Amino acid sequence: MRAEVEQLIEQVVSGLGYELVDIEFSPKGRLLRVFLDIERGITVDDCATVSNQLQRVFEVEGVDYDRLEVSSPGLDRPLKKLADFERFRGSEAQVRLSLPIGNQRNFVGVIEGVRDAVVVLATEKGEVLLPFEDIEKARLVPKF
Repeated sequence: MRAEVEQLIEQVVSGLGYELVDIEFSPKGRLLRVFLDIERGITVDDCATVSNQLQRVFEVEGVDYDRLEVSSPGLDRPLKKLADFERFRGSEAQVRLSLPIGNQRNFVGVIEGVRDAVVVLATEKGEVLLPFEDIEKARLVPKF
């Protein structure tokens, strides 16, 4: 059921011209959080538009939930796809790996890009190659 809801949300969001960044389900599936983005940045009107459309689709499709939240991913947006690392080349990111590299799982550095499904990160200690399939969590580091 969860995979079907994710696919449904992806169709609606991309059909409206937005990028689906992430979906969070509460433990019992009663709360759905949808994070979306677009090049120009997300506005309150964008969130309302997507929320209204999702509510209509959920009603038609019989998706059972109590609350729906639609928002931007924030300045510390998660990086979930290889394309995210390409898009945010030159930005600083925090990356946690599922498997350590040289006894280290957490890295902070500037994204240099992607080479053959490997994320290249410039850290204080030099260039680090992080296999995408080993990335457990990655987020942008906001600059103020």
